[in-house]
Amino acid sequence: MPLFGKKDSGKKIRKDVKDGCDKLPSIDDKYVIKELLGTGAFSEVRLCEHRETAQQYAVKIIDKKALKGKEDSLENEIRVLKRFSARRSDGSGVQTTAPPIGGPRFAHPNIVQLLETFEDKSKVYLIMELVTGGELFDRIVEKGSYTERDASNLIRQVLEAVDYMHEQGVVHRDLKPENLLYYSAAEDSKIMISDFGLSKMEDSGFMATACGTPGYVAPEVLAQKPYGKAVDVWSIGVISYILLCGYPPFYDENDANLFAQILKGEFEFDSPYWDEISDSAKDFIRNLMCVNVERRFTCKQALAHPWISGNAASSKNIHGTVSEQLKKNFAKSRWKQAYHAATVIRQMQRMALSSGGSGTAYGRSSSRISNVAADGTSSAGGGGGAGNETSGDGQADTATTAASGSK
Repeated sequence: MPLFGKKDSGKKIRKDVKDGCDKLPSIDDKYVIKELLGTGAFSEVRLCEHRETAQQYAVKIIDKKALKGKEDSLENEIRVLKRFSARRSDGSGVQTTAPPIGGPRFAHPNIVQLLETFEDKSKVYLIMELVTGGELFDRIVEKGSYTERDASNLIRQVLEAVDYMHEQGVVHRDLKPENLLYYSAAEDSKIMISDFGLSKMEDSGFMATACGTPGYVAPEVLAQKPYGKAVDVWSIGVISYILLCGYPPFYDENDANLFAQILKGEFEFDSPYWDEISDSAKDFIRNLMCVNVERRFTCKQALAHPWISGNAASSKNIHGTVSEQLKKNFAKSRWKQAYHAATVIRQMQRMALSSGGSGTAYGRSSSRISNVAADGTSSAGGGGGAGNETSGDGQADTATTAASGSK
């Protein structure tokens, strides 16, 4: 049974995507599907339990009818996830997916795993590793103490995971705080990267599609230039900035002005918010948010920076200031604004042809901009990330949004 019920008419579905969807028993034979964890325009995420072991997972349930004509996007997400899923039995009774073409690879501890896939006449089911620790910003706000060292540790985990992705030839293309989830509620929980709906493998051709989330997207994407792995490093720089002050480096109510800021790499370390942040942290951020792609750090270079690998990160408690700004600038109510994806892409193309924007009001820079995503529902299924999606123009289930940058 082909994925989405397609018949072989010369447009054959790749075996690595199809594998596991046509030979497995039905999902009900192996799992009990339980309560809802989150919803998107084309899917929902539910808790599920393995019948033999009682082990819990998240299942992403995708409506094939709603995705008609957009199947390639979901196939791409599954292909990417399989690339990061180890071929092993972890003792839970669930055999993970077969390795991708090119031989087996091992799962990274900071990347949410796809365990197996199912399909019936109307739906596709992705059995995912269950992540229950909640979203990054929520946890920081809840902490009693938070330091540069904490931020450095978080960014180190993200860099290690993204470096692994880059070594495997995959570019995430939508790194942002909402896609960073804690594995568990434990105080020392690791951070997990989720949502690979916009990810792309470099071996599938050069990238030039305007996609990402406005506040986190790299200048070369806005400039409509071919781009690569460096776009992820820029996004990590933006995340690092926010983790140290609680507000984004680029913000404007007018998207034309926002894009102009990003294209020029215009950001400041504002007083008093950055007065007690170390010079090493600022140097680290400058090297990640560098407009010149050739001079921008790679993940490996970033991992070797003293703020990550040494003792340069300050141990001073900055929780009060950062949590206050996070609550002010990233309110949940602002994460649910609908945004017309195709319109934004056209605006970005016009921006690339202009000298920095015409001043036309494009609305808030609030959500993912994409014409390739299959579904923005957080594939991890846990925490608050699964239910924060907004729909674009009907061609994609766009994901969570960047919020206001007012200080």
